[in-house]
Amino acid sequence: MKIQILTPEKAVFDAEAESVRVPGELGGFEVLKDHAPILSSLVPGEVRVIADKKELTFRVSKGFFEFSHNEGVVLVDTAERA
Repeated sequence: MKIQILTPEKAVFDAEAESVRVPGELGGFEVLKDHAPILSSLVPGEVRVIADKKELTFRVSKGFFEFSHNEGVVLVDTAERA
């Protein structure tokens, strides 16, 4: 599945991944390939992406997460590698 982490200035991450864990407003959750479509608001916290058998961690501000057709987009004001 394809995951993107985007800020207004740049794409912080844009690649294939096995899973993504995001800090949802009602609690953190993980999305794997073939997950049902979802749209969630995000709170400041960590986004964890498993890609190429490695875990990548990003500190993010508030924003949104959308997942559909095995493509996920994290839209946030700020994001940086932790």
